[in-house]
Amino acid sequence: MKVKQNMLNFTVGPVMSNEKVLRIASNSAPYFRTAEFSEIMLQNEQMMLDNLNAPDGSRCVFLTTSGTGAMESVVMNVLNNKDKVLVINGGSFGKRFLELSQLHDLDTTEIKVAFGHQIRSEQLEYFKNKGYTALLVNMHETSSGNLYDMNLIASFCKCNGILLIVDAISSFIADEVDMTELNAAVVITGSQKALAVQAGVSIVALNREALERVKSNKEKCMYLSLKEALLNAERGQTPFTPAVTTLLQINERLFEINQDGGILNERKKIIARANEFRKFISEFQFKFVPENMSNAVTCLKTEKVKATDIIALMKDEYNIWLCPNGGEFKEQVFRIGHIGNITDCDMQKLKAAFIDLKKRNIIF
Repeated sequence: MKVKQNMLNFTVGPVMSNEKVLRIASNSAPYFRTAEFSEIMLQNEQMMLDNLNAPDGSRCVFLTTSGTGAMESVVMNVLNNKDKVLVINGGSFGKRFLELSQLHDLDTTEIKVAFGHQIRSEQLEYFKNKGYTALLVNMHETSSGNLYDMNLIASFCKCNGILLIVDAISSFIADEVDMTELNAAVVITGSQKALAVQAGVSIVALNREALERVKSNKEKCMYLSLKEALLNAERGQTPFTPAVTTLLQINERLFEINQDGGILNERKKIIARANEFRKFISEFQFKFVPENMSNAVTCLKTEKVKATDIIALMKDEYNIWLCPNGGEFKEQVFRIGHIGNITDCDMQKLKAAFIDLKKRNIIF
């Protein structure tokens, strides 16, 4: 069975790439144990640290893995069995952080947040002065579209001397991620989201405290070792064969973003798309799921037609991919992404498809 071609991709990752990025993918991957590739990797590290406003002494590594692989690498390499860990769980990806922490036998406590809801100060204050050493959060719970109050979370961590580990996989670029302002020890992101290149590379930025923890912790894994990744990154290399083409695409995109007004200008474009779509879709009988929406995606609840039916019709009849939800919300919730190489023409096609479904009395 072949994957349909010439589709418009309004999911939240992998997303559509521009022509310059696609041209890189059309060539064979070059040999990478060279001075030229090392220079590209050193550029990638510095540009990522600059875009995250990482504090002095921070480092950044590129892992050939999905976002989940980077999450697991951080859990294994930054934390240890002396830690007492809080995990904010408000959906599929909060649950994943929770499961990873439990899998690696960490002393873990769940802070349960209702699907689509904001974290409240009283939920955090309950854990004040109780010996917790680290907090894990998916700042944008992508399954619900909810963007957590990171200032509230960061303030709680600062006041209680808690190490803050942030999954910003779908947030980076789309939403503000200031590593210094948040006092975040670790920030994770990925290639296939707002960077809009091929999937397969996750990026982990670590401040000095996190780096010291990696250095002192006992090695638990070879392939996901941050020790080895950091050591090799000093010379602009990786321990094992990386996703070479994707790393070259990342370099192209980071330079492109810098030359096009920087990360703030890129975010403005994403915000404009999100606002345009939300204004349009508010005329339909859908409900916005999250209390605080990320710029990356709009999460909608449908009551009169199954979410899976809408997604199937969009794919089969309009050549548009939308983003499904799993689990208990599979038939109620679907998502529309605003990241990637989305043009004005693409937006008009998306709107036209929703209007046509309404004319056909499939949606209301």
